[in-house]
Amino acid sequence: MRGNAICERMIGTLRCELFDRLLIVNEHHLRRVLTEYLQHYNTGRPHRAMAQLAPAQAGTWPPEINLAEYQVRRRQILSGLTSEYQIAA
Repeated sequence: MRGNAICERMIGTLRCELFDRLLIVNEHHLRRVLTEYLQHYNTGRPHRAMAQLAPAQAGTWPPEINLAEYQVRRRQILSGLTSEYQIAA
């Protein structure tokens, strides 16, 4: 039963964050969008259940950063559909 709940949650996430906002024109486009979103989901998207960390950061602690002391750089994902934010070097 738990496996079905995880699948339903992921389908809901994909629908809310992608498919309700983006017109998919063919299978090639779908594969490209899903590949880019998967990369974002695992490395750049914050997850509430993981203390706002991405799955790739699991097992680490969120850094204590005073953002007022740094410049933040925005990187558009999926042609601007969503964004990732990083401290500028």
